[in-house]
Amino acid sequence: MNRAALFDVDGTLVDTNHLHVVCWWEALRQAGHDVAMHEVHRAIGLPGEDLLSHLLGAERDTNEDDALTDAHSTLYGTYFDRLPPFEAAAELLRELDRRGWRVVLVTSAKDSELEALRGAIGADDAITATASSDDVDEGKPAPDPVHHALGLADATARDAVFVGDTVWDMEAATRADVTCVGLLCGGIPRRDLEEAGARAVYRHPADLLARLDSSPFARPHDGADPSTSR
Repeated sequence: MNRAALFDVDGTLVDTNHLHVVCWWEALRQAGHDVAMHEVHRAIGLPGEDLLSHLLGAERDTNEDDALTDAHSTLYGTYFDRLPPFEAAAELLRELDRRGWRVVLVTSAKDSELEALRGAIGADDAITATASSDDVDEGKPAPDPVHHALGLADATARDAVFVGDTVWDMEAATRADVTCVGLLCGGIPRRDLEEAGARAVYRHPADLLARLDSSPFARPHDGADPSTSR
C-alpha cells in the first residue's frame, strides 16, 4: 500500500504567510475595507472566497470578490521571483521520497502562484502530484482537498500524514481521518494547532526533518510519540 506525505505549501514549506497578509490587507484597504492585519493572518490558508467571507462576513457584496482577489494576486505576484523557502524544505521532501512516501502538495494556490512556489522549494523531483482548491468543490477546512490528494497518491487515510501550519490544515486533515502534523513557522500558536487536531508540532521543516524518526512519519499507525519540540 502506498504511503502519502501530504504538505500544505504557504507557511509550511515557503515563508509566505506574512506576504499574503500584507497583500490581502492592501487589496482590502484599496477597496475601502478596514481589516486588521492580525485578522487577515488568522484567515490565511483559506481559499480566496472563503477568506473574504471569513473577514467581511457572508452578507458582504460578493460582486467585489473577483476584484479583491485580482488585486491580491497582482500584489503578491510582485514577489514571485524571490519567494523564500524555509530551511531544509527541499531536503525534507526528498528524504520522505527516498523513504518511499508519495509526496503531494495540498494548496489553495492558483497555477501561476503554484509554479512560483514549486520553483522556490526546488524539489520537483520528490513531488508526486499537487492538489489545489480548484480541483474540489470545497477547499480547506473541508476534507475535500485531502481526499483528492489521497486519490492522487493512491493511498488510504490510514497510510497518510498531513503537514501544515494553520488550523484550517489541521481541521481538513482531521476531518479526512489523516494524522496531522503542525509547524509553527506559519505564525499560528502551538495550542491552536493542537486544539485543531495536530498530533505533533514542530518549529519548521528543518526541525521536523531532524526528528523524522520519532515523528508520525516513523510510525503512522501505531501511536507515534506525540511529544512536541520546544
